[in-house]
Amino acid sequence: MNPVAIPRRPVLIGAFALAFTLAALPAQAQETPIKFQLDWRFEGPAALFLVPVAKGYFKAEKLNVTVDAGNGSGGTVTRVASGAYDMGFADLAALMEFHANNPTATNKPVAVMMVYNNTPAAVLALKKSGIKTPADLNGKKLGAPVFDAGRKAFPIFAKANGVSGFTWTAMDPPLRETMLVRGDVDAITGFSFTSLLNIEARGVKAEDVVILPYPAYGVKLYGNAIIVGEDFLKKNPEAVKAFLRGFAKGMRDSIGDIKGSIATVKARDGIIDVALEERRLKLALDATVLTADAKAEGFGQVSGPRLSLMASQVSDAFATKERVKPEAVWNGSYLPSATELNIFAAAKK
Repeated sequence: MNPVAIPRRPVLIGAFALAFTLAALPAQAQETPIKFQLDWRFEGPAALFLVPVAKGYFKAEKLNVTVDAGNGSGGTVTRVASGAYDMGFADLAALMEFHANNPTATNKPVAVMMVYNNTPAAVLALKKSGIKTPADLNGKKLGAPVFDAGRKAFPIFAKANGVSGFTWTAMDPPLRETMLVRGDVDAITGFSFTSLLNIEARGVKAEDVVILPYPAYGVKLYGNAIIVGEDFLKKNPEAVKAFLRGFAKGMRDSIGDIKGSIATVKARDGIIDVALEERRLKLALDATVLTADAKAEGFGQVSGPRLSLMASQVSDAFATKERVKPEAVWNGSYLPSATELNIFAAAKK
């Protein structure tokens, strides 16, 4: 008995139809994946990037963005440079240092949007130490991790304020505020919104803490910016523009709704203290984003002369192998329109 032949045409037609359907999907339906690394843990300021993810602003721009915690700006710059991450959030001084110390490196990251227009770096001390002004730091014992942004930039602060004769004690980040409260050091450097809350957590009242913010004492350094790997930027310029548009929308929401913003951080890291992180985010925005300098220059933007001055100061303070070239570390051509970057009205609500 002859076997019955099985017709193949319907199978072929079905396979062809499926392939045609997949090929015919509109190009705009395809999302560009972006791996993004923060500068630090999932604390209050992380909301600036988690909000546009949670609200679908990146999705609306046809992006598939994943956000991971970091362990310092230096690490973020290095990981973006290595290609492990496409984009990141890092201190501009750390980016400048990388450029100047690795002049032949490929895929050097570039800053494309300024977020912290003013550095949050500050000197913090306890009132009982007698330290009230930068001049009181002469001959004192200072403490900070060796990679701390404030410590690395302290020579700029010291020069601007005539501080000398100080010594440094290094420690791991978790011990910085503890050693200050114990009296092991006279003052510390750190991001104001991080160290102040850490000092309070160790039993010291806010009114008993002295804060000397770098910007208030003649050090007009820029802070954290959104950075992009050179290769990713060349291959995906429209995706970078789309990311910045989505981020700007999220910034307005973050500024206008602190509680809702921290809820997105809580969803990512369930062990955070909501009230503490709400306060941290508010402190961060007031110190670095909603400032007179940011309003004068425009959110996301930088001033050419100020950028050049910072490049020169970082070259000297960080003793880099080569001088920092400001035009190599910054590219503002991917920024959204002035209307899209107008975030300050949200703070008035």
